[in-house]
Amino acid sequence: MTDVRFVNSMSTALRHPGVIALIVAGVTIAAMLIVDHGPWSRAKTQPAHVAMYATTGEAARAAGAVVLPTEPKSPIEPARPKTSPAVNPVTP
Repeated sequence: MTDVRFVNSMSTALRHPGVIALIVAGVTIAAMLIVDHGPWSRAKTQPAHVAMYATTGEAARAAGAVVLPTEPKSPIEPARPKTSPAVNPVTP
């Protein structure tokens, strides 16, 4: 008889929103620890020819490429529309 009451009280307690939130939080923390600290998240060492250049521009120049800036404005870009004055200007 006491076993039945214990099972019923446990099933009722496990349906409580606070208990469900704690279970979800525990599973989430465990998953984050597994993902963040697993063997697949080790630092990957780079070979010397890759690690020598800090930026893409440096690597391109070392390979003999020329890095040129783009055109500042497209010739077909429309002019900026004029804005209206402030509706409620602040007067001191």
